[in-house]
Amino acid sequence: MTTPTPTPIPRQAPQAEPPLTVVGVGADGWAGLAGPAREALLAAEVVIGAPRQLGLLPPEVAAERVQWPSPLRPAVPGLLAAHAGRAVAVLASGDPFHHGIGRALAETAGAGRLRVLPHPSSVAYACARLGWPQEDTEVVSAVGRPLERVAAALHDGRRLLVLSADAATPAAVAALLRERGYGPSELHVLERLGDGGRERRLSGTAQTWDEAQGDPLNLVAVVCRRAPGAQRLGAVPGLPDTAYEHDGQLTKRPVRAATLAALAPAPGELLWDVGGGSGSIGIEWMRTHPACRAVAVERDPVRAERIGRNARALGVPGLAVATGAAPAALAGLPGPPDAVFVGGGLTAPGLLDACWDALPEGGRLVANTVTLESEALLARWYGRHGGELVRLAVASAVPVGGFTGWRQAMPVTQWSVTKTSTTHPGKGVTS
Repeated sequence: MTTPTPTPIPRQAPQAEPPLTVVGVGADGWAGLAGPAREALLAAEVVIGAPRQLGLLPPEVAAERVQWPSPLRPAVPGLLAAHAGRAVAVLASGDPFHHGIGRALAETAGAGRLRVLPHPSSVAYACARLGWPQEDTEVVSAVGRPLERVAAALHDGRRLLVLSADAATPAAVAALLRERGYGPSELHVLERLGDGGRERRLSGTAQTWDEAQGDPLNLVAVVCRRAPGAQRLGAVPGLPDTAYEHDGQLTKRPVRAATLAALAPAPGELLWDVGGGSGSIGIEWMRTHPACRAVAVERDPVRAERIGRNARALGVPGLAVATGAAPAALAGLPGPPDAVFVGGGLTAPGLLDACWDALPEGGRLVANTVTLESEALLARWYGRHGGELVRLAVASAVPVGGFTGWRQAMPVTQWSVTKTSTTHPGKGVTS
């Protein structure tokens, strides 16, 4: 008897996840949505959004309505996983990729899975109402972020748009401007942008602002005006020493500017500022670009708290502070760093070795010292790894009786080097 040959069962191709539709919605809700956005919401099995956004949908959107939990960002992977295989639409405020949920969704689900139907952003509406070119207007978000970030954008005549967290944000912006010496700045609070006849605009100055809280859906427009006598802070490294609260442990202005030039910050890079002192190097690193990150390592708890105050005052509240002595305190820091600055404690056993080992290829190390012992150490490392060894000498004019003379500051020896895997020409030593 012949045994029949079994018929092979065709292997099923894995089912691809359906597209994740992201719909931008404005203050005018359903009425302001274009046809494709309405069709996507009507076809969805699940709609995820904030309570206010979900409340804008009409009854004919029959999908299950799911509110974002708080905090939102950590909940995104689990919420998407819970509705895997279903047609999901996510509601976003205006343009999902302008300070919106779009980034978190792209990082979690992958940009290729997203179908994005944007709506005009509040920034687009604000610039249209004010007649401001978007390319000349700086945007700072206070939604889920410290308001102190506004301080880094304050320059006389500059136009800012602050994305508000709630109805209390306008008064908080006005108070910050007064504290930073920008009380004369013009303020325009634009409420319910894009909502037709419900739009409202309140105007005044930060110095005199006393408006009661209005609609939580608002944006604050600022025309920066520096008060007479208020300190001017430039956009490049080398802020005045008087901009910092310090106890004498401060890299002075000329040396600080030279140090930042040697560190050469670029957008998105991470700095370890070892021996933070007053935090000036990490602070000015972060002020070069909003995407720059830094960690200040300081063993003295009093100075560590002072670093945090300076960072908030100068508009970079995201500066992280690790309290502890290096090199032990370097363990567990975010990394790898793109650059390391050593401003103190060079002779601590293993410190330079730990900093060097933490750097990837192409990373930069800059170290400053004023002592002969640390200078000798830097000379040895320069002999092994190359780079640039310079002495910075600064003298300031001071009164001498009825005349003026030079007062010489202690010279600073600075070693800067880029880590490579190649042999340094003429040194015969491999990094």
